[in-house]
Amino acid sequence: MMYGIFRVGCVSPALAIADCDYNAGQIVSAINEADKKDVKLLVFPELCITGYTCQDLFLQDKLLDSSLEALVKIAKETEGTSVLAAVGLPFRLNNALFNCAAFIYRGKILALVPKTFIPNYSEFYERRWFSPAQGKIQQPVYINEEFSEVPFGTDILIEDKNNPQIKIAAEICEDLWVPLSPSTLHALNNATVIANLSASNEVIGKAEYRRTLVKAQSAKTITAYLYADAGRDESTTDMVFGGHNIIALNGSIKAESKLFSDCSKILCCDLDMELIQNERLRTTTYAASSAKIGADPSSDYHSVFIEFKDRQNPQASIGFSAGSDGKKNDASDFLGFIDPHPFVPSDKEKRSERCREVIELQAEGLAKRLRHIRAKNAVIGLSGGLDSTLALLVTCRAFDKCSLDRSGIWCITMPCFGTTGRTYGNACSLAQKTQATLKEVDIKKAVLQHFEDIGQDENLHDVTYENCQARERTQILMDIANKTGGIVIGTGDLSELALGWCTYNGDHMSMYGVNASIPKTLVRYLVDYFADEAEQSGNSELCKVLKDILDTPVSPELLPPEKGTISQKTEELVGPYELHDFFLYYMLRRAYSPKKIFFLAKVAFKDRSEYPAETILKWLKSFYKRFFGQQFKRSCMPDGAKVGTVSLSPRGDWRMPSDSSANLWLKEIEELERSL
Repeated sequence: MMYGIFRVGCVSPALAIADCDYNAGQIVSAINEADKKDVKLLVFPELCITGYTCQDLFLQDKLLDSSLEALVKIAKETEGTSVLAAVGLPFRLNNALFNCAAFIYRGKILALVPKTFIPNYSEFYERRWFSPAQGKIQQPVYINEEFSEVPFGTDILIEDKNNPQIKIAAEICEDLWVPLSPSTLHALNNATVIANLSASNEVIGKAEYRRTLVKAQSAKTITAYLYADAGRDESTTDMVFGGHNIIALNGSIKAESKLFSDCSKILCCDLDMELIQNERLRTTTYAASSAKIGADPSSDYHSVFIEFKDRQNPQASIGFSAGSDGKKNDASDFLGFIDPHPFVPSDKEKRSERCREVIELQAEGLAKRLRHIRAKNAVIGLSGGLDSTLALLVTCRAFDKCSLDRSGIWCITMPCFGTTGRTYGNACSLAQKTQATLKEVDIKKAVLQHFEDIGQDENLHDVTYENCQARERTQILMDIANKTGGIVIGTGDLSELALGWCTYNGDHMSMYGVNASIPKTLVRYLVDYFADEAEQSGNSELCKVLKDILDTPVSPELLPPEKGTISQKTEELVGPYELHDFFLYYMLRRAYSPKKIFFLAKVAFKDRSEYPAETILKWLKSFYKRFFGQQFKRSCMPDGAKVGTVSLSPRGDWRMPSDSSANLWLKEIEELERSL
């Protein structure tokens, strides 16, 4: 394992009710198969050694004795594997029978965890056989001479001594469905992984409810949650079981089995445990919750320490950092999906809903500002590019919310040396199709006069040449806003802010920035959403303009065109925005190191031939240089409402010194460069 990646699995093996020998054999086979897949934690269903539906057979000594013998057999026959397994069985203690989860690893029975909440309603009659785990039971129990002091209790953590990010606790089926689940207390006492051994029958609508529960619990507790469900071999005398296995991480379903599918197939995936650690640090109320209930892991919980072993080399423990050659566990070994566009839902229906929600938030933020200052006019520098297009469309939506006439939206097109006919034409058409007021101010003469005033050679296409145009445009927008009693709408997006791809006190400045929390990869989909909306409402001409804008290369158009086409293409200069947005998400939202981000990027873009490792690393280095070097622009950025989970507002999400050093991060990237 590298970079905090932990491979886990759930399985619902073939089952014969009350045949412990047969069931043990199936469990051993599953563990051996998981070991071949390098799974480190494998969770089985509730009472899987006996079967959940044994009913009054649970009171038979023969079944109870056989289940313990089967547990020992499973432990001994999997001694050579590197899989921590959680299996279910009934266990007698002090004149009571408990429904337990047993953890076994490398021939050892590590602990028994009893079920806390025993259902006795509707189709469930577990209280007929089982007792609930009352209070905090912690005592060693006897299984046989070899396992004479096995920890027994609800408050047990299985911890990897080499990886503090791995702390595993268990709860059983109904424990999840109650108002205060044991897993909530486990998490507040530092558990990062919850194993739920379950036997949840199927009725109409229950699968979706179950899925929602698992997602919500993993989100609320900020844990990895493994839910292993009883399969279709359970008795169908009164119920049907579907083997609905789910693996969730912090509110996101990472893997899920289909109901009534081949239950013996292991559902497995790689989980990013560093995410849990960083999210808990970031969410300061998490630690406050632990303090509220008086959680003290040093006194309340019993820890059982293990050492996860490398399957290829059992003498070596597994760590969360790269090997000396930096090549172990290459991106191709990763089991799971890393979305190359973390800001954009991959599912079309969800993406459409996300776009609708984002636009609503953008428009509402601006509408509130317009109402507050009683403004009836807004001024936008309309270039014919994606960002200013989105800003105009959002402003139209805000004006509609405020019942303001769209003629109060002043679209100012300011052609200069780099303006092309395509972008100019699209800007004019867009203003007309949205019923905004179009005004053209050609700035060539003013910029040339400015060049003369400051002694700038108009043939020297340097940074001064470019920035003079951007600042001239901003001055015009500000003055027209004063003249009309309106405000200047900022068009710059989150990706540009991260890279500092804007002119200080030029397009960097406005009176309210509607795109400040929108990454470039999402901007494109938002404009496309407006295009689809226009088409559906019968405004085909607006749709056509928007589609052409979507097809136009991203450019600031500050350098003269070549043969009438755009010569200055942003992504050729600063790098692909889809890479930068990926870096931005994992650097800000997850607080990952450059090495971890590089690894994840290789996984996410492994099917993209234009992004070999060298290219990804090149732009990652550029990203860090620009991000640190351009903070001074973000330290004084205009107001703009937060829309997504990542924002760079200095008043909210991101507070960083403008003169901080990037050396630590760049040195790590240089180490990666040497290893390629």
